Parts: sequence; structure tokens; C-alpha cells
Amino acid sequence: MTLDPQRYFRELIVNDLANVYAISDLASKRGAFQASELSAVGSVANKVKAFVDHIQAQQSEAEGAAAEAQAEG
Repeated sequence: MTLDPQRYFRELIVNDLANVYAISDLASKRGAFQASELSAVGSVANKVKAFVDHIQAQQSEAEGAAAEAQAEG
């Protein structure tokens, strides 16, 4: 299996951002943030989550198209 550095780093970044979202969610559930900070934390967490969801959807579509093209060829 050949390592594709661009794909590796793209996935690494997306996975890291997914972890950032999970950490912020967990920290807020455990009371790590004061009430006055929650709107800012939530806003950033929502942006990160939306970005990760978008990138993961694109990756799934691309992988599906590649598998379909490979099956045809």
C-alpha cells in the first residue's frame, strides 16, 4: 500500500478537528467553562463540527466514486 501524503495529512487534520469538537463537548458537559464562555465555545464547536461533517461527506463521495470507477474499469 502506497502512502499518499496529501490524503494522510488531510485525514489527520479532519480527525484532529473531530477530536477538538469531542473534547470541547465533553469539557462543557463536565462544567469546564463558565456560563459567560459557553456561547463562544458553542459557536466555535458548531463551526468545527459543520466543517468536519462537510469534509467527511466529500471524502465519502470521492471514495464511492473511485470505487465505482475501479469496478467499471
